[in-house]
Amino acid sequence: MAESVSGTQPSVRTPEDRLDSWKEIAAYLSRDVTTVQRWEKREGMPVHRHQHDRIGSVYAFSSELDAWVQSRRLRLEEEEKEATAETPVDAKGDHASGRTSRTARWLVLGGVVVLALLALTFLMTRSPRTAATQPKITSLAVLPFKNLSGDPTQEYLADGMTEAIIGRLSSIHDLRVISRTSAMHFKDTQLSVPEIARALQVDALVEGSVIRDGSRIRVTAQLIRGATDAHFWSETYDRELRGALALQSEVAQSIARKVEVTVTGQEHSRLTAVRSVSPEVYESYLKGVFALDKNNKAGLEEGIGRFEEAIRRDPTFAPAYVGLAAADTELSTVFMGGRPAEFRPKVEIAARKALELDPELAEAHVLLANIEKNQWQWAEAEAEFRRALDLNPNDAVAQNGFADWLLSQGRPEEALAWARRAREHDPLAVSGVKIGWILFQSHRYEEAIHELRSVLAVFPDHTGALWFLGFALIANGQAEEAIPVLEKALSVSDRSAGVMGILIRAYAHAGRRADALRLLEELKRRQKTSYVPTAAFVNAYLGLDDKEQAFVWFEKAYQEKSNILQFLKVHPFFDPVRKDPRFVDLVRRVGLAQ
Repeated sequence: MAESVSGTQPSVRTPEDRLDSWKEIAAYLSRDVTTVQRWEKREGMPVHRHQHDRIGSVYAFSSELDAWVQSRRLRLEEEEKEATAETPVDAKGDHASGRTSRTARWLVLGGVVVLALLALTFLMTRSPRTAATQPKITSLAVLPFKNLSGDPTQEYLADGMTEAIIGRLSSIHDLRVISRTSAMHFKDTQLSVPEIARALQVDALVEGSVIRDGSRIRVTAQLIRGATDAHFWSETYDRELRGALALQSEVAQSIARKVEVTVTGQEHSRLTAVRSVSPEVYESYLKGVFALDKNNKAGLEEGIGRFEEAIRRDPTFAPAYVGLAAADTELSTVFMGGRPAEFRPKVEIAARKALELDPELAEAHVLLANIEKNQWQWAEAEAEFRRALDLNPNDAVAQNGFADWLLSQGRPEEALAWARRAREHDPLAVSGVKIGWILFQSHRYEEAIHELRSVLAVFPDHTGALWFLGFALIANGQAEEAIPVLEKALSVSDRSAGVMGILIRAYAHAGRRADALRLLEELKRRQKTSYVPTAAFVNAYLGLDDKEQAFVWFEKAYQEKSNILQFLKVHPFFDPVRKDPRFVDLVRRVGLAQ
């Protein structure tokens, strides 16, 4: 026997009294699952946790819920009594007469009658046409699905379901869908639906949960209007894990129908396209994606192992090749220290294999576009970017990649427009870094500095933002201010050679030539034992105003196909040598001459 929450009467627990899942609790209270989860977290609704049950992570007793509801009602009544506790006083300072009280009662009764008539009129006249006056939904965000399996190791499954549904919906041109990167900021958030909707500037949100029981999964999803927190669709799906891809398609189709968005024939085909995949392959793939989210070298290497495991089990599963290509792409970046000559062929092979198996994988087109851009295959890169954007018009990665392509062609205004479009789809990511980089390349240094400082106000240790801010400050004649910024970037990047090259320039421009030469010697020593990007030496020697050595390293950068050469037409640091015949010839050889 347990005492009720209200403290008025004890409640008796019986087997029939027990509700064994969030779904049963929600049904008992005539609410959706997310609402009762919110009540439990914020208002202390009595819910108990299973310790070892695989599927039912929670249970509750209807008697306790009844008592909690009653106590909640009593609290509201007490607040109402307190608000109206004072008795009205007449003009003479005396208490209002019984006549006044009767008048008040008649006024209240009259008001109730009027409200009832209005409600009746609304119900009688309401039609589908009236309901359609709700604002049209043109944008939405899929919030991270909750793992309700009672097993934290199943988190990858909930995250994978979130990403897959975002991916499906993102193919619709008539709908602005927030990227997974921004949506994941609201994992386990305490913010209300309207607060999240305002932050993301969307009309609606999708909330959901995933429960796994052996080879079966249960997914609950619901649509909520952002401005009003009104739930207008909810559905629960029980499937075998083998049918997870079909389930993702079904959920995405239901959402598209409910928001009444225009879906073309091609988009419908992409929404409904499914294939069967074994649970083992799918789990290996999802664990690989989950590992990549760690954003470190260990996570990338773990992800590669998971993707390779998925491919061994099913060589026809195209998404695993995309994951492999994405991981190798990250390992080849300047901050990871990978040698481009080692990783680029791996990326290209994996991306092309993915497209051979599934030509409509937008992410694979983006990966291939970046490889072709890095190899100076400019026309081919443009075609791949445009194909990716046609398949997934909401892809912020594709939009930022295309912005880089436009910048390399000497079209900075168009590049800036695409980068800002990417921010609309990924507002909480560090899209300001790309915008700041383009502004720097456009010689708009003050604007670049402002943009990058705005990023650092939120992400103070973001290496890319610190690095690019160093570029902009030096170009703006603020080398002294750039030094502490770049020294911090060097620290948080584990002494990245790319950051070191720009710091050498900052030291030189600030009159600290001895510090610049000391750091240059460190770069040379490192080169004897590990890979150092040629761009680091190009920037260092240009900063030291040693043009002859700079051109020696320009030639090595050409042999390496260094990323720095993509920006030959616009990079401000190349302005002092832009008219040199050797530079003019380099621009021609890279394929960027007019």
